[in-house]
Order: sequence, then C-alpha cells, then structure tokens
Amino acid sequence: MPYDAVFFDVGNTLLRPEPSVGHVCARILLEAGYDHPIEAIDALLPLVDDYYEDRYRDDDTFWTSDAGAADVWVGMYSLLCRRLRIPESEAPVLARAVYDEFGNPERWRPYADVVPAFERLRAAGVKVGIVSNWDTRLERILVGLGLGGLVETIVCSAVEGLRKPDPRIFELACARAGVLPERSAHVGDHMYADVIGARAAGMKPVLIDRHGDTTVPIRGGVVRITTLDRLEEALS
Repeated sequence: MPYDAVFFDVGNTLLRPEPSVGHVCARILLEAGYDHPIEAIDALLPLVDDYYEDRYRDDDTFWTSDAGAADVWVGMYSLLCRRLRIPESEAPVLARAVYDEFGNPERWRPYADVVPAFERLRAAGVKVGIVSNWDTRLERILVGLGLGGLVETIVCSAVEGLRKPDPRIFELACARAGVLPERSAHVGDHMYADVIGARAAGMKPVLIDRHGDTTVPIRGGVVRITTLDRLEEALS
C-alpha cells in the first residue's frame, strides 16, 4: 500500500439512511396526520437533492456550523412538504423533525463493505480517518454505529469551522493523524467537495459512486469505484 493513511467522506460513502430518507419522512408526516405514499415522497426527493446542490454551489459555508447545516436541511424538507401541499406554517416544523431524526445513529447504516475495508487498511498498517461536511452530531453517530473505534481521527466541518473543499480541512486531518498529505488518500462521493478538495491539499482522490455499475477512469485521471472492495486496486 503506497499510502500511510486513507480518509473517508461519510454520507453516501460510508453510511446510508436507514431504512431510507423517504421512509423516515413518511413516518414523520404520518405522525403529524399527513398520510402520503412513499412513492409520492420518493418522486420528490430529486428536487430536495437539487435544492441542496444549489445551496452548496451558492455558499458552501453553511457546513461550518450546526445552525447553517440545520437551516439547509429545513429548507430542503420544507420544499418537500410544500410540494406535498402541507400548510406553509407546518412545513418548517416537520422539516426540522426530519433533521432531528437523522441525528440518531439508528437512522443510519454502514454499507456492507465499510468495516471490511477499514479492517484491511488497519491490518496493512494504514491509518483510517474521516473528513466530512457534517454537523456536530457526526462523532456520536459514528460511535453509535460501532465505527468510532476503527478510525484514527474524525474531522467534522461544523466542529472545526472549515468545510470541504477547503484544503485546510484535509491538511488538518493529516496533521492530526501524523501523516503527510502526499502520503494520504481521500475517498468520497462528491466531485467538488471530495475530489477537488483532496487534490488541492496534495492528496490522492478516489471518487466512489454507490449507484454506478462499473469502475472506470473519469476526467482528470480520477478513478471511480462503486464499492470499497475495489479500494486497494484504485490506490495501487
């Protein structure tokens, strides 16, 4: 292994919602008296994703505080509620309930390849770390899922006041792990936050596409993988 450390993004890289975003939203809405089929909610989630990406492109500093992150979540799921014709006055309350629910470890589940990949890296003498745009609940979630003891360091944007793709957050993670950026790699699912940020810090970027069906090189020579089972191959 040519690297001393491998760092990972969290959402859509290590963890997925449990059982799904749509199911969690449907349950919260039903408890408030709004019975919407999961299919109707799932059909609107691409709009929610687009809202997030628009906010991220406009000003990504919201990830540097809990208040900023919560504001974006409430905006995302308020949009969902409005599209479901839920009264405007109730939409932010229900959206905040969605945000609060996803602070619970039981609302997340590691992908099946995560623990085996961590264990392989550690057995090879490679340090494992986290660099994530997340609110300050991140460490509690990771510990609750049994991942806390498998990582060397957890660097969270809202804790540090830094966010990806700012190279300083990657440099901070390397410093805390006691490794050089040029001897480190970062794995994440977002081209802007993970690939561009890691590269700016001098690290090896690996893009993971959990929804893809192949492992192919993409622009700029970045390797895309669809499973952490292929991680060592991508880093070789």
